Amino acid sequence: MTSSHPEQGIVDAHHHVWDLSVRDQDWITGPELAPLRRDFTLADLRPKARAAEVTATVLVQTITVAEETPEFLVLAASSDLVSGVVGWTDLTAPDVADALAGLREGPGGEYLVGIRHQVQGEPDPRWLVRPDVLRGLTAVAEAGLVYDLVVKPRQLGAAAEAAARLPELIFVLDHLGKPPIAYGELEPWAEEIRRFADLPNTVCKLSGLVTEADWGSWTTEDLQPYADTVLDAFGPDRLMFGSDWPVCRLAADYAEVIATARKLTARLTPAERHQVFTGTAARTYGLTVTGPPGLQESPCA
Repeated sequence: MTSSHPEQGIVDAHHHVWDLSVRDQDWITGPELAPLRRDFTLADLRPKARAAEVTATVLVQTITVAEETPEFLVLAASSDLVSGVVGWTDLTAPDVADALAGLREGPGGEYLVGIRHQVQGEPDPRWLVRPDVLRGLTAVAEAGLVYDLVVKPRQLGAAAEAAARLPELIFVLDHLGKPPIAYGELEPWAEEIRRFADLPNTVCKLSGLVTEADWGSWTTEDLQPYADTVLDAFGPDRLMFGSDWPVCRLAADYAEVIATARKLTARLTPAERHQVFTGTAARTYGLTVTGPPGLQESPCA
């Protein structure tokens, strides 16, 4: 997909929703995360997305509970905004292929585009290359899905190794692999990112930057070296925008996240910006994207 498709709107390739009356989000603990301890629904997101000319989104899992993914698929099927769901299933289960087939065959199953696990919480930095996990990842590839990676920098090496072992599977790196932006450190994160990006079956989300920075005092200049690193490593054709709403609200509101992403990509051509804000996500996840034009011109030029 290229900028020759003016009918396409912007894709927000990474956001969440939750209803605490249905299921607790047990990761929302402590005073710092207190602003997230309430319900966040598509009704909350829709006006923000509309104002930003976002016409398609990817809804991403939040917890490792099997019931969440079928609920998200039903939600997507009834939504005019969600075009794809990245869900969860137990990759290490012997019946993982059957579980994936069940999700695809159930209500809203056509909206399942990928699988994710909270790898960042696994104590083993090489969890991704365990034999049982690799077998599960193979099942994800055979199901025609992609795999979203939520990892910390110390796990990027194993992520690259897994991607090298499974060239048939597209690995999408969430949040740039969570670089230490608050500390102003680039290495060794940048070296690991380049190693991961050297593999052709890898993609990266320009997401989650504001919450890896100092929540109360970050600037676009703080984020720019990290955005430039992934732009240079992956190129616009393998980089996609994601808001990480509502988690981003800890450091910035939805409009500010989009405005910041525009500033971070201001050096790109209109066609390249179209890839970051529309084309890469639509192509990677197989999304149908319609609506007002995407970012054909830089608002920061």
